[in-house]
Amino acid sequence: MTALRSRSRGRQEADAVSGEVVTRFDRAERWLHWANATLVLTLIATGSIMYVDPLTALVGRRVLVNTIHLYAGIALPVPFMVVLVGRWNRGLRRDARRLGRFSPDDWRWLRKRSRATGSLRVGKFNAGQKVNAILVAGSLPVMLATGSLMKWHDPFSDSWRTGATFVHDLGYVGLFLLVVGHIRKALQDPVSMGAMRRGTPVSLRWAEAHHRGWHDEVVPTDDPPDGSDVG
Repeated sequence: MTALRSRSRGRQEADAVSGEVVTRFDRAERWLHWANATLVLTLIATGSIMYVDPLTALVGRRVLVNTIHLYAGIALPVPFMVVLVGRWNRGLRRDARRLGRFSPDDWRWLRKRSRATGSLRVGKFNAGQKVNAILVAGSLPVMLATGSLMKWHDPFSDSWRTGATFVHDLGYVGLFLLVVGHIRKALQDPVSMGAMRRGTPVSLRWAEAHHRGWHDEVVPTDDPPDGSDVG
């Protein structure tokens, strides 16, 4: 694994020298990712401390943990709003559209056991990344709504609070598994990790090998349109 990462890093550096690189994530996208990741990990950590008895006994200070959990949840929409209201949201909007569209190759990707063959025209995000992003984006508003109902439950009946608690606990388990899976896959992809951590451009060679559909999208072609002649 170390040798593979060294070879990949060496190719990236060589391509950077020749100018054969493309930016994968802009600054606003990276800021949003890490701000959101910090809040979600804080919520998972504090939620685990409050509801997993051995962690509760180990950490204690339940009131403080509960307060941190509450304010992290309230702050969750803020990074999205900050990025969406500014002129710097173009990259995020483009990637949101990419994440929401499934191509025939995405469905084939989900059915394939070996996905490193280069035979599929994978876009900027593969189908697994799209599914993860959709599930996380869908679960966060549900967690925010059910958590708010649990905190400010006086206007609602006991059945509403019980239902909200059940959904919130179930969502916690699902979100925990999604985040663990996302981190595991990210650690196996040092090129994408570098692009998200430091904004390191990725080589066109890597883009063509792993995300051929995205490569063809961002690299201009000199081929004439169908039916035209080269003059």
